[in-house]
Amino acid sequence: MKIYLLLLLPFCALQAEQPFFFEQNIFPLQDKHVHASSIVQCPNGDLLACWFHGSGERTADDVQVQGARLRRGQKVWSPVFLMADTPGFPDCNPVLFIDGRRRLWLVWVTVLDNQWHRSLLKYRLSSDFHNDGPPRWQWQDVLLIKPGDEFAVVADSAFDALNHAEPQWAEYAPPYEKLLREASRDSFKRLLGWMSRTHPLTLPNGRILLPLYSDGFNFGLIAISDDDGEHWRPSAPIVGFGCSQPTLVLRRDGSLIAYLRDDGDPPKRVQFSASMDHGLTWSAARDTDIPNPGSSLEVLRLSSGGWLMIYNDTEDGRHSLTAALSDDEGKSWQWRRSIARSAVNSKSYAYPSVIQSAEGLIQVTFSYAADSEETIRHVVFNEAWVRAAP
Repeated sequence: MKIYLLLLLPFCALQAEQPFFFEQNIFPLQDKHVHASSIVQCPNGDLLACWFHGSGERTADDVQVQGARLRRGQKVWSPVFLMADTPGFPDCNPVLFIDGRRRLWLVWVTVLDNQWHRSLLKYRLSSDFHNDGPPRWQWQDVLLIKPGDEFAVVADSAFDALNHAEPQWAEYAPPYEKLLREASRDSFKRLLGWMSRTHPLTLPNGRILLPLYSDGFNFGLIAISDDDGEHWRPSAPIVGFGCSQPTLVLRRDGSLIAYLRDDGDPPKRVQFSASMDHGLTWSAARDTDIPNPGSSLEVLRLSSGGWLMIYNDTEDGRHSLTAALSDDEGKSWQWRRSIARSAVNSKSYAYPSVIQSAEGLIQVTFSYAADSEETIRHVVFNEAWVRAAP
């Protein structure tokens, strides 16, 4: 009864000290593939979420970006609406954010030739997005970044520093590292295939850092803008073995940490990289002690100063999703609490997107699959709920 009464209250009425957790599906379970959601809070307090929907992923030409809205103070999401669709091509990996001019951005990729490494990064802008239904888009364009020859120099330097032992080698099959070093010298391969996944980070000076990654290189890269997205330039790559889908967090001393998905060799661990120059250059990506099954994660600095990580806390699947909290900027994660868990290969909870809303609550959306049906699930909790982990 106590939980039921809590659900009748507006989220903003809940006291921050009282542990709170609420979950719901944004729309009913259905038989299409839905994945890679993103959530944002609008200036009027509404929540807006998006994801991609279709009969598959990069190989399914009917994939489009859909969205829904949760009005401030309400508890039921709106009907689903269309956010972006390029007829005849898959549209995937959408990301939502609000810039310094209070404009809504939708960044996503249109997959050319049904291959991730031939994806085209695109964006839409809206200053009129508080109405029912989809935002009214005022502008759309391709977001081009052009890594230069220094890309290959950084790749060489990082691989030298990592000194990775190749598990196999043959004269007819050059080592993985050698192939990547050679690919990094190809100006066209450096140009195409950068994909979005996690929220950008806006620095105190207004610089926007948009995390990107390439399935061709399995590198991370940051698109940088110092003028609210009018112009973008690339950072140096984040180089490692199977590191992708970076998520960014700012330290108190002004340096940055990127946590990355691990698609490399065992042990499967979240990888990390550091930047000491506001995102321009990054250290070689190395393993943490945090498990990762080859799945996206997201990290957020809370208003309290603590760091929150939402991630799959296993090496063998996406059947467990956890919230972890750190009071020492990621040196340790003192509190962990399960958001969703099931038997291996039973259900899937993946690709979290997390924000802290204006009322101090943590808002997470993620892909949820069970019994060949899928939806996007929305969970709401506070920091106290994580700290109260049994």
